[in-house]
Amino acid sequence: MKRRNFVRLASAAGITTVAFPFFQCQTKSANQEKHEPSKFALAEMTVVQMQEQMKQGKLSSRSITEHYLDQIAAFDKKGPKINAVIEVNPDALAIADAMDAERKNGKVRGPMHGIPVLIKDNIDTKDKMQTTAGSIALAGNIASVDAFVVKKMREAGTVILGKTNMSEWANFRSTRSSSGWSSRGGQTRNPYILDRSPCGSSSGSGAAVAANFCAVAVGTETNGSIACPAAMNGVVGIKPTVGLVSRSGIIPISATQDTAGPLGRTVADAAMLLSAMVGADPNDPAKTAVDYKIFTDFTASLYPNGLKGKRIGIEKDFLKQHEDVDALLKKALDQMREKGAVIVEVNYMKTQKVDGAESILLHYEFKDGLNKYLSKSNSKIKSLEALIAFNKANAAKAMPYFQQELLEISQEKGDLESKEYKEALKKILNVRNTLNALFESEKLDALCGPATGPAWCNDLVNGDFWTGYGGYGPAAISGFPSVTVPMGAVNELPVGISFLGKAFGEPDLIRIAYAYEQASKNRKAPRFIETVKA
Repeated sequence: MKRRNFVRLASAAGITTVAFPFFQCQTKSANQEKHEPSKFALAEMTVVQMQEQMKQGKLSSRSITEHYLDQIAAFDKKGPKINAVIEVNPDALAIADAMDAERKNGKVRGPMHGIPVLIKDNIDTKDKMQTTAGSIALAGNIASVDAFVVKKMREAGTVILGKTNMSEWANFRSTRSSSGWSSRGGQTRNPYILDRSPCGSSSGSGAAVAANFCAVAVGTETNGSIACPAAMNGVVGIKPTVGLVSRSGIIPISATQDTAGPLGRTVADAAMLLSAMVGADPNDPAKTAVDYKIFTDFTASLYPNGLKGKRIGIEKDFLKQHEDVDALLKKALDQMREKGAVIVEVNYMKTQKVDGAESILLHYEFKDGLNKYLSKSNSKIKSLEALIAFNKANAAKAMPYFQQELLEISQEKGDLESKEYKEALKKILNVRNTLNALFESEKLDALCGPATGPAWCNDLVNGDFWTGYGGYGPAAISGFPSVTVPMGAVNELPVGISFLGKAFGEPDLIRIAYAYEQASKNRKAPRFIETVKA
């Protein structure tokens, strides 16, 4: 999620442009030492390729699951120690065996049948795994019911492989937090350059996909928590329209902005997982009127010529912030033009300037949503107030590097009938109208811009070093969809481009993102480099 700098900034969108930190992070010799991965049978293998191998009998769900478990053991817990997986599912192999038995009997549930998936540690699973949002305060919280999205994935035949580390409380704890750090899981590292940020809060999901611990993973986003880790870990992230994917059984921040979404190494893989996640949930507060029958197969949008005739809006102010990112963006725009897109200069980032309303809204909704979740959970902690008290009583382990001022600010807020909250909500909902007006006036099919700059150094003392991009921001605040795709790299650090679309416009947006991906082919596997060469 975008830096929760609500105390120091007038608005969550008010990030200033600063120089990018390409300096060496580590004090040891910066010789670009690499942890060369051993030859991995599934390296960069797509979901479609796995399905074909299983169809031919060359692979099985069990063998795929075993390969990934071995890779996690070798590279996440040892080797370079990415620290992306907070817990593996002890039942994963049994689930894989069941999927193989169904396949042997002629039953294949769909494109995700037998495919292992890692999911973020704020999503309930009714199994032997905990759901903790990365917090030691929720240790032992084993859900009695699957989150609705987990139920949908199980129905699609996925193998729940494990849970990923994350920024604790989805980066909604402190203004000085380090993306990818949690008191339960420690610091997740970027597979490309190990002392750089994986971005958060779905940092573990992004890093796990990049490092080939799975082909696809599930993250959640309130403001950038899918887009940013996708960009900095060189993978694809789809942030759906709020309400398209259920939030029931997911530890919340904001009923207005939260959504789960897929991450994968390709647009096709992410689209396949999204198809398995979507479904109408009467318990989700969004209660959308959308016809879910038209959102059953996002792979129907995978057209290589999907950019032809499309009008793509580009933010004017994204250029001249960093020359290397400028070069990547100019190349991306040229590639889109070559594929028939019309590029239109607009000023869309201004739509997220809401005079601090986002921070106010999130504080109120976090308190309301978390209290409801905890009161029904199997956690010993039953309220935000009790969480704050636990952290204070266990500060050495719970808060060794930064504090919990965002939790405390939220606790001081009233209920959702408060005038302050209603005024903030009105401003946030107006962003949707402003964006829709821009799409209409310029006849745009999508907006785009750099999701982030290159990753900064992990810094547990000072926290994250946010830069002046964040092209996903208006989609996050409005609840509209975005798709983030690799745009290239700077000093081996991936940079992503985010495409933003209209509400429930995922099919068109995936079509555009896929066409760009096929034209650019920017995805490169990580080399697990220790640090940037001095």
